[in-house]
Amino acid sequence: MSVIGNTAMRFDEEQSMLLDYARSFCADRGGLNAAREHLESPLEYSPAVWQEMVAMGWTGIGLPEELGGAGLGIGAAVPVAESLGKALMGTPLLSTLLAAQLLLRADANATSDVLRGIAGGDAACVAELESEDWSAPFACLVDDAGLLQGRKQMVMDAQSARWIAVLVSVEGEAAIAVVDAGELEAQAISPRVLIDNTHRAADIDFCNVRPALLVSGTAVSAALRDYRLLGALLVAAESTGATAACLDVTVDYLKTRKQFGKLIGSYQALKHPSVEILTMMDSARSFVYHASSLITDDALAQDQEIACRMAKAQATEALKFAGDRAVQFHGGMGFTWDCDAQLFIRRAQWAQQQFGDAQHHRQRLAGLLLDD
Repeated sequence: MSVIGNTAMRFDEEQSMLLDYARSFCADRGGLNAAREHLESPLEYSPAVWQEMVAMGWTGIGLPEELGGAGLGIGAAVPVAESLGKALMGTPLLSTLLAAQLLLRADANATSDVLRGIAGGDAACVAELESEDWSAPFACLVDDAGLLQGRKQMVMDAQSARWIAVLVSVEGEAAIAVVDAGELEAQAISPRVLIDNTHRAADIDFCNVRPALLVSGTAVSAALRDYRLLGALLVAAESTGATAACLDVTVDYLKTRKQFGKLIGSYQALKHPSVEILTMMDSARSFVYHASSLITDDALAQDQEIACRMAKAQATEALKFAGDRAVQFHGGMGFTWDCDAQLFIRRAQWAQQQFGDAQHHRQRLAGLLLDD
């Protein structure tokens, strides 16, 4: 097989319009000052801003029109994710879009009412991990009485979700239990502190909760695989936007800070890494939009898998490098909480661990791209 593989890239008029509007909206509603306002609050976003996103139909971007969605496909969410990243907006939108894709691909008919609710503005999330690593992903189970038994950790946006898609085991096979968050006891959700304070996560105790729906069958495993790859892609898009914002903050500092009577941006030791951030970001953006060009509503094939994995590996490495340089270039102030560089290096550390880090994806890319 060729290492080059599929290199198609398309950016249609709808995506262009969505990107322009999303950039304008997120820049107006988000940004560093808005992000800092919510760092210590229970929610990392303004409910009023979330309702504006709902009114624009963003929660239904990836859903078909017959389910109340926009019918644009999940690839159209990439410009929105990039814009959210550039504004450091931590709304539950990406979790909601991914939960919808998991349910849509597992069984659109059985979950149609839930999907219509999501398209109408119900936030959703996926509860996957049984521990803080990737071991025992299906230890949570449904007992003979039809009740959930088990606990999930690090559930992103759990505090905001109306619907929670819980990965469970039913007679030894993977299944999805859809839980109405209103059925949970108040103490069932335990907030966790993340390194990235622009996002929220929690542990959830599901013991003796009766799910609203239970989706099983062979399609669940395929849907879960697609969900993880699409999650990698949207986090890559978000990370690419955050890298652009980090570069802007860094360059602005280099153009104003003086040492020994000279702007520090005039020194080659700082110019060259800044250019490297730019080239890494541009590469990541190319990978992200290449992947979005290939994504369809069908099950992801090898070309789509390769594209999603390449995007995630490149984008999160770019953000990690940008965040590290931003802290270093700001000197001692860069290591303080008050410096905006902290927001980016923390976002980079969070993004690395979502849906697999760069090493994880490159190990799998080796098997996909290199001949035996």
